[in-house]
Amino acid sequence: MEENKPKTGKFALTYGAILGGISIVFAIMLYSADMHYQGGIAVMLISLALSIAGIVLAMIQFKKANGGFMSFAQALKVGVGVSLIAGIIGIIFNQLMANVIDPDMMNKAMEFQKNQLMETTAMTPEQIDAQIEMGKKFSTPTMQIVFGLVFSLFFGFIISLISGLILKKQEDLN
Repeated sequence: MEENKPKTGKFALTYGAILGGISIVFAIMLYSADMHYQGGIAVMLISLALSIAGIVLAMIQFKKANGGFMSFAQALKVGVGVSLIAGIIGIIFNQLMANVIDPDMMNKAMEFQKNQLMETTAMTPEQIDAQIEMGKKFSTPTMQIVFGLVFSLFFGFIISLISGLILKKQEDLN
């Protein structure tokens, strides 16, 4: 009788949806505190910690369902899959946030960035304005979607790579 092996896609979809949902809750918390356009190190670190937790939890659950075994390739599939699903959910919510919930979000972000540059750098107002104009070119919805997906997959791959090396356990084929 052949055993039913767990599918990496099922775990990627389930835990990607969970991570995406948690990311939306985090974004709503930032919005309620009027911090959704500010970013910063703390927000980035919390997002990174959430991603690490979601990917590692998915790998651990896959490994349990697979009799305590998980190959490196399976770990990468699960981790990158979680990142892809969570990234897509996050991008959809971000577009909803920027276009429906707070259509002025990008202007707030640009103004916040401009004030930060004025306070922390020795740049002239003309240099700051030039940098803000350059930033506007990269803040179109298409660029946001592309960069969001690329960053999600890149960081998901790095997290999966490290976690997969730590959590992998091959079956003895002897």
